Amino acid sequence: MRKNNSTINPVPFSHFLDDFKTQMRQVFRNQVTTDPGILQRGIPSTALSEIMLHNPLSVSIPVAYGGRGGHIDEILALFSAASYESLSFALTLGINSCLFLQPVAKYAREEVKGQIFSGFLNDRKMGGLMITEPDYGTDALNMQTFFTEYQEKYKIRGTKHWAGLTGFADYWLLTARERTASGDLKRDIDFFVCDVHTPGQEIVVEEIFDNLGLHQIPYGRNRIDVLIPKPYRLEPKTTGIKLLLDLLHRSRLHFPSMALGFIHRMMDEAIEHCKQRRVSGKSLVQYDQVQQRLTRLQASYTLTSAMCAYSCHKAGLEHDLSSSGLVANSIKSLATDLMQEAAQSLVQLVGAKAYRFSHIGGRGIIDSRPFQIFEGSNDILYAQVSESVVKRMKKAKEYNLFQFLQHYRHTEKAARSIKEVLNFELNMQLPQRKFVELGQVISRIVSMEMVLDLGIQGFRKELIDNCLGVLQKEISGLMGHFKVPDNSHIVEDYQQNGSWLNFI
Repeated sequence: MRKNNSTINPVPFSHFLDDFKTQMRQVFRNQVTTDPGILQRGIPSTALSEIMLHNPLSVSIPVAYGGRGGHIDEILALFSAASYESLSFALTLGINSCLFLQPVAKYAREEVKGQIFSGFLNDRKMGGLMITEPDYGTDALNMQTFFTEYQEKYKIRGTKHWAGLTGFADYWLLTARERTASGDLKRDIDFFVCDVHTPGQEIVVEEIFDNLGLHQIPYGRNRIDVLIPKPYRLEPKTTGIKLLLDLLHRSRLHFPSMALGFIHRMMDEAIEHCKQRRVSGKSLVQYDQVQQRLTRLQASYTLTSAMCAYSCHKAGLEHDLSSSGLVANSIKSLATDLMQEAAQSLVQLVGAKAYRFSHIGGRGIIDSRPFQIFEGSNDILYAQVSESVVKRMKKAKEYNLFQFLQHYRHTEKAARSIKEVLNFELNMQLPQRKFVELGQVISRIVSMEMVLDLGIQGFRKELIDNCLGVLQKEISGLMGHFKVPDNSHIVEDYQQNGSWLNFI
């Protein structure tokens, strides 16, 4: 049932967030063990119950259904707070919010929303999204899971894997293609809400994977053979593929919030350690190389803060993000690369003590690594960023990279500040490896634009200046690498004359 807006009187978000932070700290620093010898998959039920008592997912539910309203700033702040303590739990919130609740709020029928949102608010239920298939990962548009109409319902059959919260979620968004009478699968994709506790909608978990990191999130292989009532099919504005792109691009615009909280923790741990640790009579923080690492960590903190500020204005459900791939892919790929770099830096600064699963740095390396892979491998996303720019340049009949970027709304100020490294004619026929390298450059220029905008809004000048300096240096280095020809290829029969022992 829909609730009347006049009955909704949520606590101020600042109080809501402070309570959530306190609970997260108590649970993940005192109760959830990190001993790999006794670590189990999933969050212990008592710990999960204590956190969910505060109804954190209410931030993603419309006010009309009893939630806090789905305000992007509240969602991003919540994700950041969660990832400061636990990247796994932050991702659990992200899966529920970005991959289930938001698409339901935007595309599900009214009679379906009330029941689902009530389950989340009152019964602490959870939901996820199943897209990936064993033979069709990146090639999601060729998925083989199919549906047909059957007795006023939709019969869906197929296999999905690597869906976060496998065997744990109560609801799933299932993706499938319609099978015609001739047995062919249509090109478009449809989405269906599946309630695994309803007869006929049970999903069989055939295997739980031994995922290397993110132990608190179960992944596995699922066999789908379900009957879904017709009202539980999502209703795209145009096509299902555009719905999918809108969903994924919006999700990628939420990644910086998890990156920010995680990098913030890595930075705080690194600074604290370097101030306390003394080597040769002085603290680590006084060494120049240590300062360089800490400065890069702080630049990443500033950069992901700028990304979050951008997302607050662009990631709302009122926006159609199906055509926003360039910015969304730039943000996701760079933010997740920065996460892995931050964890590696903390471990390098702390030393052997951090090379343990029980240390936040060592655990951070393996927990942040899959962020560079899921929802689009970063190599692929970087290439897509470049391809998008090249396509726009061809359409505009502009072949000078600087001339194009200085007039492109997402890069104009940033491009003008680094004109000297961008002012050249771009070869439109690049090999794939060069598309990836160019995408790394463009993603940083797009992000630099966000940093400049954040500085204009009043963010601390020293942080902005340090971040811009790091970005300028990195862009120059990447561009130098991009301009060096590279025709290297794998030598498949390398064993022939390939052993040094034969030449002694």
